[in-house]
Amino acid sequence: MRLPTQDGALEHYRHRTEPVARAAEGPRPASRVVYSAAHVVADPLADVGPDDRAAVDWESTLAFRRHLWAHGLGVAEAMDTAQRGMGLDWSGAAELIRRSAAEARAEGGLIACGVGTDQLTPAPGTTLKDVRAAYEEQLEVVESAGAQPILMASRALAAVASGPQEYAEVYDHLLRQSQEPVVLHWLGPMFDPALDGYWGDADLDTATETFLSVISDHSDKVDGIKISLLDAGREVALRRRLPDGVRCYTGDDFNYPELIAGDAHGFSHALLGIFDPLAPLAAEAVRKLDTGDTEGFRAVLDPTVPLSRHLFKAPTRYYKTGVVFLAWLAGHQDHFTMVGGLQSARSLPHLAHAYRLADELGLFPDPQLAASRMRQLLAVHGVTA
Repeated sequence: MRLPTQDGALEHYRHRTEPVARAAEGPRPASRVVYSAAHVVADPLADVGPDDRAAVDWESTLAFRRHLWAHGLGVAEAMDTAQRGMGLDWSGAAELIRRSAAEARAEGGLIACGVGTDQLTPAPGTTLKDVRAAYEEQLEVVESAGAQPILMASRALAAVASGPQEYAEVYDHLLRQSQEPVVLHWLGPMFDPALDGYWGDADLDTATETFLSVISDHSDKVDGIKISLLDAGREVALRRRLPDGVRCYTGDDFNYPELIAGDAHGFSHALLGIFDPLAPLAAEAVRKLDTGDTEGFRAVLDPTVPLSRHLFKAPTRYYKTGVVFLAWLAGHQDHFTMVGGLQSARSLPHLAHAYRLADELGLFPDPQLAASRMRQLLAVHGVTA
């Protein structure tokens, strides 16, 4: 087929015709806790606009979660990858949490769910008490569903808090009342510009001290931390300072192989959006770590980094478009539409390069199906033959 290049030209590409043999589905990896942040599947037949409440295809959405569990991965539900704050509102997220948690119980799958404040729109009169109440409402939904909470970074808190002390007060309050240990999520501004200066300071070193102080004061209530700053050195330095028993879950979609493999001082577990399209490869790789085969782990996962870096290139928050695009090509859903119309957030050359990288990895279970669907997308954009 002819594929557009990133400089606007067209070039011929010969795609795979046969699938690459992959390891069979299997149990959870033993050496690392591995979560995939999962996307939602839109209902393409719903008559909704970008500003309307999201219409979700629940069966296809839950089927994709069963796919992740079948490979032994946990599901990080209602996170950034599920378009929280970018197409999926709190009412939709709450329904997603309840449905996925029930499905996890039926399947014996591992699940953790995002707790945020996205039902609260910051305004001049918004207070810290309002932020706490929004967090508490969502925490109750997640705990009632029987899932582990992930306390996500809050746009409302970033807008209202006047400094580090007010961040600490809010998190102290939430951690004291949580029933079980939670995962704390530090999402950087490259994923959400509204979170710039989180933890009360734009200087990351200063922000890190506040973050670590909160963890130290409540280490019995913190299962782990998820770091999404796309800075491997900072993550390694931070994880070496964590209290005993507190895990580090990498959210670094640029440097995940080295961070999960670890070093003489420790390693990161994983909670990654890129493991949505990479689930079979991720599971295969981490099971090699279970046997002590670090070289085998890197041999499987290192070649996936160019695809991940492409999907997560700036503006990073639009990586979800590439994730859903690959799910369509791989046959996990029948269409390439997204809640909020976000399928339009990446260009045809960007998507074509994602297809090429994924095909070269042998990522598609049916390369012919993927090629046929890629041709359909090309034709819609006027590229034929």
